[in-house]
Amino acid sequence: MHIAYRGLDVDGLGIFYRESGKAEAPAVLLLHGFPTSGHMFRELIPLLSDRFHVVAPDLPGFGRSDMPRDGRFRYTFANLARVIDRFTETLGLERFAIYVFDYGAPVGLRMALAHPERITAIVTQNGNAYEEGLSRDWDSLREYWRKPTPEYRESLRAAFTPAAVMGQYTNGVADASAVSPDGPALDSYYLSRPGAQEVQLDLFADYGSNVALYPEFQKYFRDRQPPLLAVWGRNDPYFLPAGARAFRRDIDGAEVTLLDTGHFALETHHREIAAAIRDFLDRKLSRQGER
Repeated sequence: MHIAYRGLDVDGLGIFYRESGKAEAPAVLLLHGFPTSGHMFRELIPLLSDRFHVVAPDLPGFGRSDMPRDGRFRYTFANLARVIDRFTETLGLERFAIYVFDYGAPVGLRMALAHPERITAIVTQNGNAYEEGLSRDWDSLREYWRKPTPEYRESLRAAFTPAAVMGQYTNGVADASAVSPDGPALDSYYLSRPGAQEVQLDLFADYGSNVALYPEFQKYFRDRQPPLLAVWGRNDPYFLPAGARAFRRDIDGAEVTLLDTGHFALETHHREIAAAIRDFLDRKLSRQGER
């Protein structure tokens, strides 16, 4: 299956996306995280699109999607979720599984709260929804959420250097030479655009709103019991394996697979992750009559 690269107008906001697979196949929406784009799914999409209709949008302010800085768009996670929700409606996706990674988790789970009937299954790859999944690296940011100051905001720009971006990809990876430098280089290019760092600083400041929603996400899990696969890089310095295991507490039959890699697990284990997704979705969607 070839990958099509397209743009869609979503209420006046241009959203870039990758799409592959037959339109009538079960849909899977891939939601990326910080600081990347749908490019992170470049190896995964071809391994899924023979069975699934795969769609991977760039979030507003990321990748090749629009990044308005004229005040008409506030960069909050609630607004990211609202735009991607409308993206699925505009594209005509009525029911779909979600693959959520990093920032993609609070975006996708907000969508699930708003429209639980649309979500056929959840694959969470280092996409957290539990306090125990947050490492100590989040402690200083918690203070920022409580009391944001201009000085602390400026200090967070250290996360945007090329070395810091590369570190997100290689921390926890046994052999750093297995990680292509192209993804981090592309991320750094996007972060270097005028206004891009301000977008990310706004989202850093708003991240506490995601943690505040954890109880609601967990209630959704308990009430709706969505089929869920947590496939996790166990050496992630930001989101701990305890966060993956916690899904079992609220979802009967939640499946957890821990891989010997870091945060960007697809960079080193895309084949293993694709195989796990195919097996999981084939079993779960067939029971729902989605296949």
